[in-house]
Amino acid sequence: MIEIKGLKKSFGNNVVLQGVDITIRDGETLAIIGASGCGKSVLLKNILGLMKPDHGTVRVDDLLINTATQRELERLRVRMGFLFQNAALFDSMTVEENVTLGLREHETRIERSRGSANQQPKARSQTELKNLAKEKLNLVELWNKEESKPDALSGGQRKRVGLARALMMDPAYMFYDEPTTGLDPVLSDQIDALIQSLTQKLNVTSIIVTHDMFTVERIAERVIYLVKGLVYFDGTPDQLKRSEDSEVKKFLHRYSVSDH
Repeated sequence: MIEIKGLKKSFGNNVVLQGVDITIRDGETLAIIGASGCGKSVLLKNILGLMKPDHGTVRVDDLLINTATQRELERLRVRMGFLFQNAALFDSMTVEENVTLGLREHETRIERSRGSANQQPKARSQTELKNLAKEKLNLVELWNKEESKPDALSGGQRKRVGLARALMMDPAYMFYDEPTTGLDPVLSDQIDALIQSLTQKLNVTSIIVTHDMFTVERIAERVIYLVKGLVYFDGTPDQLKRSEDSEVKKFLHRYSVSDH
């Protein structure tokens, strides 16, 4: 479970989060929406431990992120998968190398820290990594692309590679940053369906930052709408859609119409 209480974050005179309270339950699919600059990305970075709150607390799996050591954060991040907005692939690497990169780096750090009393398992062999990469690529419905370079892939295929990489360490939490941005409606539908399918198959907790209200309606069980660093709305997609609040209606009109 992720528990956020009284979270505040400022950068100089720029107040980004003004006291956010959110509890994200295990297995839940939560969408976080809001206009640019409302604090969505800063909120995610605080959950991931990439930033420290000015005030308030963030707990993930009962670990207090505010005071966690670097080693504790590293252990926690193994349980987290992240799909970046642009997939963040390395063009010089093959698909297989991109997919296995995080796992290889993690296991290399383990190898370097091994001592006589350290009973952690050894890093996987190249054959094991290859088989695992193929398994995850098959899971995201991308077949026979292991030796391809990212520049030979479509936008939707690149997203799938990024998703396969995020799944490599069997995370308990999946974070999606604008997963359908830059994709046409057909590809957006495919990515949404894939995320929904994976969430059900793998029983992960999913947090999706998006402007795409079609994605919210199709995937999310619950929606958090941030306005000026505060939780303005917390409810189901249907409750959001039916809201008579003028602020909510303005946001829905802007993004439901302009994005498709």
